[in-house]
Formats: sequence, structure tokens, C-alpha cells
Amino acid sequence: MKIGVFTCWCGENIARTVDCEKVTEEIAKLPGVHCAVTYKYMCSEPGQQLILQKIKELGLTAVVVASCSPHMHLKTFRKAVEQAGINPYLVEMANIREHCSWVHPNKNEATAKAIELIRMSIEKVKHNHALLPIEVPVTKRAMVIGGGVAGIQAALDIAAAGHEVVLVEKEPSVGGKMAGLSETFPTLDCSQCILTPRMVEVGQHPKIKLLTYSEVESIEGYVGNFKVNVRKKARYVDMKKCTGCGACWNSCPQKKIPNTFDYGLGNRTAIYIPFPQAVPSKPVIDSVNCIKFKTGKCGICSKKCAAGAINYEDQDEVITEEVGAIVVATGYQLYTIDQKTENNKLSGYGEYGYGKYKDVIDALQFERLISASGPTNGEPKRPSDGKIPEKVVFIKCVGSRDNAKGINYCSKICCMYTAKHTMLYKHKVHHGEAHVFYMDIRSGGKKYDEFVRRAIEQDGAIYHRGRVSKITQEEGKLVVRGVDTLAGRPVTVEADMVVLASAMCPTEGAEPLAQKLGVGYDEYGFLTESHPKLRPVETNSAGIFVCGACQAPKDIPEAVAQASAAAAKVMIMLSQPVLTREPEIAKVDEQRCAACFACGRSCPYGAIERVEIKDRNGNTVKWTARVNPGLCMGCGTCVAVCPSKSVDLEGFTEQQIYAQIESLGAIN
Repeated sequence: MKIGVFTCWCGENIARTVDCEKVTEEIAKLPGVHCAVTYKYMCSEPGQQLILQKIKELGLTAVVVASCSPHMHLKTFRKAVEQAGINPYLVEMANIREHCSWVHPNKNEATAKAIELIRMSIEKVKHNHALLPIEVPVTKRAMVIGGGVAGIQAALDIAAAGHEVVLVEKEPSVGGKMAGLSETFPTLDCSQCILTPRMVEVGQHPKIKLLTYSEVESIEGYVGNFKVNVRKKARYVDMKKCTGCGACWNSCPQKKIPNTFDYGLGNRTAIYIPFPQAVPSKPVIDSVNCIKFKTGKCGICSKKCAAGAINYEDQDEVITEEVGAIVVATGYQLYTIDQKTENNKLSGYGEYGYGKYKDVIDALQFERLISASGPTNGEPKRPSDGKIPEKVVFIKCVGSRDNAKGINYCSKICCMYTAKHTMLYKHKVHHGEAHVFYMDIRSGGKKYDEFVRRAIEQDGAIYHRGRVSKITQEEGKLVVRGVDTLAGRPVTVEADMVVLASAMCPTEGAEPLAQKLGVGYDEYGFLTESHPKLRPVETNSAGIFVCGACQAPKDIPEAVAQASAAAAKVMIMLSQPVLTREPEIAKVDEQRCAACFACGRSCPYGAIERVEIKDRNGNTVKWTARVNPGLCMGCGTCVAVCPSKSVDLEGFTEQQIYAQIESLGAIN
């Protein structure tokens, strides 16, 4: 093997602490090295041309580039050598920047370490062999899980590119949290006015199959070839027959059921649509509260339905959808309900009285109070007695940035929507007082800081920099005791209503869904992206993408932008006749395999299959493990757990690793 070694200065990033000329001189003496050169910027066009020139002149068969992290430029150099006819997997990179020059101030020590790192890469490349990219067939359909604004945007973008989309939403209507908002910051656009046209478009688009009141039950397959089982919950209403006339819910006698869309502030009937602009505008029967299901009597909705759409015998249905890519857009919920125990999380803030005092509410409840489609027709009336509050206190960072409650992160949008709430309240109650207790103000975004200043300077919101220590109820008033650290004095406000800006958390069921998808999630339950900067909408499970607040707290513009980014990734996938994947995956030596399947039990991606090997007569010779190349992500877990050493990782074989280690021993 004729090896060429190319050392990069990386401007001064490497050359400042590594003597690149000395490195080249020493490396040229090593066995197998036919060429050792250095250049200031090896990743540049002249640098790549230098590599190509040396390959052609000297007939090099393998290349080692000593420069920065392979995460940065390994693909760059692989493409370069491929132009000269060398298999791209006969290229190795020695990281002498992050692993050497950036961490060692002593030039002699850094130079010596650089030589060792390059020596290791040379020994590894000697044991490399040509690999071919894996080609995977692709089903040219996509699935979007979650029908909020992010899911809607992703579905519309993919469908606009001509691909079929299956949109799965667990609620009876698409729209998500945005559908319940009154207005949006920083422009104060009517939320329904800007969202409803998108909802209607999703419901009518010929390329979008809308599955509302449905949930993903299981997922099989791999990138380009997913089989997703979706449970369509029984609506007890025939969607094809129903005309959405409203006769059923207008005649329903069961009218006192707390409306979840209004977060318990209003009531609905047992047969209902979540809100007037719902898509699809077809009702669903709440079988838990329906008199017909509880007692066998009533049935008024069926009698009133002229289309004969009511079907009390309806059952859940599980359907299978085959798709090539999946976008997860499951959104968020507020730090109000414990997902596992359904207890009141904000009761952890007992000093605030949430759940104890009716007029202490959360931010989404306040949104419904001031919404024209809300339970009070847009009047911010107190839940306790229906009176207009003269003083409202808004408390920020309830749950967010609180180590004691286990949530260390900032929820990002609380500062903005609290400023919006003060404005909307003052627009409704001109003589009212809006007090805000805050830790600090974070308003990073276009026109965001100006929006907060407008709330304070033009609309007269009173901001107190400090935390609230306690809220009590005295003589019909909520007495809010806190402190203003800027003024250096305690503050007491006798309020009529208190609004808590509680933390944004992943939606209920996010963790079980992530486990079905094989997608990672953090300690809070937010889904984890593959790389926070370079691959922000991709996950470590190929073909599965994330967007919106399921990945982290986000505002609407960011969620929409990320949804379009995820859709673009899907469109790139579906535009190819086949998918090409890196071949650096696990491989089983089926002759040595002991069929213990420890690898299968440990594989986080479910890439290990049980395979029966038969002879010519159809008799079973043995069982063995086999790697599905479409699923394997090359993590190497199976290699570590295999007791018979039957599994190896292409590109990182034990022979290659041992060769690197032995090269270090040879130095001494």
C-alpha cells in the first residue's frame, strides 16, 4: 500500500503550536509512507488539488490527512480522493487540531503528540479495505406525527413537493396549542386568522391523508421503509356521512362536561367538536360522559342526525401506513399536569395557590379567557365569580430555571407572552393594573425587545424585578407578596387574578413515542437532535426528523421555520430513486456466531435480526444474527457485548484498533 500523508496548518490553528514541517519530516520516515507534504489550508481547493496531484504522480493507494476533526472535513477529502479513483474509505484523518494544538500550549509536546496521532492513522489505514455505499429502496410517502402549527407546516411543505403525507393527530382536530391562542406576539395577529387557512388547506389537500383522533401504536422498519401502525380511536360518528350541521351537539342534554380545549374554564356537550373552526368539522362522542354509553338510554343525537351518521357500535381501528420518512411534531404542554401521575404539578408551588384558589390560573387558561372564541367571549372574567379583574398579577418563570423543581432550562417564550398578556388585558380593561414579577427579561428575536418595551412604556404594565414569596386569599382578594430587587423594597399587591407563566414541557406521551421511534430524549423528555448546530432537525435514527416544541421550547416563527427545515430534509430523501447510506456498520461473521443474540437485546436501533440458515434439503443448520443495513447506525454496541467476538464494525474493526494501539507501543 502506497500511503500519502498530508498535514494541514489550518492557518495558525495548528501551526501555532505544532511544528508542521518537523511533523512532515518525521512522518516521511515511516514504513509505507510514499509521500508526506504540508500545506496551509488542506481543505481549500488548492489543498485538495495538491492531494489529487500527488495521487496521480506517485500512484498512491491510500491517504491520511492530518488536520481538524473528521466531523468537519472527512467527507470533503473522501470526495476529493474519489475523483482520483481511490475508494473513499481508504482515507483516514488524524485530528491534530482539537486533540492536539488546541489543548497543548507546549510546542514540543504538541508536535510529538501530532506525530503519534498521525502514526496511528497510518497504521489504521493499512488495514482499511474498500467499502461500497449501502443502497436502500425508499417508499415515497412521509408521515407527520402531530397536527399543531409545526406539523401542519411540515405536512404542507412535503405535499407541495408532490409527495403523499399521512398526518396523525391525537386530538379530534388539528391546530394544536396555537388554535387556542387569542393573538400572537410581536404583531398581535389573530391566531385563528393566520392558522385557520392552513388547517383548512391540510384538511383539503389531495396529497395529505388526515388521521385525527388517532395515535401511533407501533413502528417497524428502517429509513425509507417504515411500517407504522396507527390506532384510529372510535369517534362513534361516521365521518363520510356526517355533514357537520351541529344538530347533534346542539341537542345533547349532557352540557356540563369540562372543556379541555378551554382548559376546564368552560363546558361542552358529550358529543362535540373542540372549537368552531375545527378541522375536520366533524364531532366525536365522549363515551366516558355520554348518557347513552353510561345508562343505555338517551340517544337524542342519533335521533336528531338527519344524515344517520351516529354509530354507537363504532370500534377502534388499527391501520398500517407504509412511509419512507417520519417527522415528529408533537408539541408541548405547560408545567401544570404531571404526565405520569396526572397530579397538579403546580401544587409544588403551594405558596402560589394554584388549584387552591380559582383565580390563580396558568397562561393557557388566560389565553382562553381573552380569546373571542373562549368561554367568556373574550372578556377576562374571573373564574370564581365572573367579575372583571381590576388588578392582575403575572408571575414569570414558574417552574422554569428552578433547580429545586428539577427544571433548569429557560422556557424561552414566557417573557414574550407575558408582555402580550399585559397588553391584551389593558386593551380589554383600560383602567386595570397589570403587575409583572420577573427574574430578568429575555426577548431575543426580531421586534421582540421593542414589544416588551411597548408593554411597559405605552400600555403601562408595572414590572417588579423579583420573585413572589407567597399568595394568600384575604377578603376576596389574592394578596401577592414579593420583592422588587431594583427598588430594594418588598412589594404587596392585592390582586383580583394571578396568571402563572409556567414552564414548557414535552407533551404527554413524548417519551413512549420516542422509544417506539428509537429516538433519544433528554432528562426532561425533549427529543434529541443529531447535532445541535449541523443537524438540528435530524435524529440519530435515520429517516426520522423533529421540529417544533417537542425538541425544545420554541415560539411560533421558530417552530414553523424548523418544520420547513425538516420537510426539506424529507424532500431530499424522497427525491432520490434509492437512499445511499454510509457502509460503516456492524457485520456478523455468521460462521462464528453462537446465536446467543446478546447483540439483538442490546441494539438500541433494533437492527439485529434472527436468521435461520438451512441446507439444500430445507433442514435447519443453525441460527445466526444478521445486521439489517438499513437500520444499523454503526454505534458498535453489538461489538462490545458479543461473547464470541463474531461482530465487527466496518471501518473500525478490532484489527484496525489494535494496529493503532500497537503503533503507540512501538514508539517506546
